Amino acid sequence: MRSTNRMRSTHGPARRSPVMRCSTTLFVVVITLGLVACLESTRLWTASTSTAVPSATWAATPSPIATTLPAQPVLAADPALLAGDLAADEQALRDPSSSEGVLVAAAHRQQAAYRALGRHPEWDPIVRPGIPPSLLEIYDRNVDARRHLTALSGGGAKDTLPAWRIDPPAPADELLGSYREAEAATGVGWNYLAAINFVETGLGRIVGVSSAGAQGPMQFLPSTFAKYGDGGDILSLHDSITAAGRFLADNGFAGDHDHAIFRYNNSSQYVSAVNDYAAVLASDPAAFAGYYRWDTYYQTTAGDVLLPIGYAATEPIPVAGYLATHPQ
Repeated sequence: MRSTNRMRSTHGPARRSPVMRCSTTLFVVVITLGLVACLESTRLWTASTSTAVPSATWAATPSPIATTLPAQPVLAADPALLAGDLAADEQALRDPSSSEGVLVAAAHRQQAAYRALGRHPEWDPIVRPGIPPSLLEIYDRNVDARRHLTALSGGGAKDTLPAWRIDPPAPADELLGSYREAEAATGVGWNYLAAINFVETGLGRIVGVSSAGAQGPMQFLPSTFAKYGDGGDILSLHDSITAAGRFLADNGFAGDHDHAIFRYNNSSQYVSAVNDYAAVLASDPAAFAGYYRWDTYYQTTAGDVLLPIGYAATEPIPVAGYLATHPQ
């Protein structure tokens, strides 16, 4: 019922199985797999600080935070110091007095830290003891999810960037309202729907179509959405989230969460990552504040490349050309 590629955003490349979506995570992008074409509605933003590559198939505006933060946060080289910084950022994200600027900076460092920790299991004995006990479950779940998504992606790096558009996410209240409404209508927990939306398209940031034709915020194949969408719009955040709830409920979510999520994407790695993020959200809804502010990364032969809000490509573009005008 899905496609064989998906597009995650929260973190980077990930693979999908034959059900109904396409590629990122999160995500994931590292949750992210490459899509082959953008939606017909794709538009190009005029770049005020960059020069288009000769093919002129893409454009990008700087991220809204580009003037106050580096494209990619600089992390402590010492794992022991990284543990302290991550703990401080996790606490800042849970502090009601934190300003938006503090929240954005903390979330970006948090994301970069978990990406780095996912790649370095040898740091575990150094970093984990430096995490406060109250944050250990959150830490463990985020690191575990990152590693499952990396395994799901196969670790492959590409020499081109994807044919995607990166949009700002919908307002947080709108997202949470859609998850809660779908939960009430289908019985599927809001946190699972949020986790899937997070892994699939980074809470809707990634706009694109997989090679199998999966599309929309929850990455449905049109044929699957026709069954579960109740006449709605596959590109609508509300309609696609509700359709995902119906799909999971129809596949036995109430009795076996794992089976239903596996049907959404036939991968045990995917199931584990979704369960991890859903568990974090259930135990600490404030974690959504961090995930909501995460960026979109794509794994390339030149390393992780940050795709800012405003990035748009109608076909894959060489990563070297992009980095020449958008140094990371």
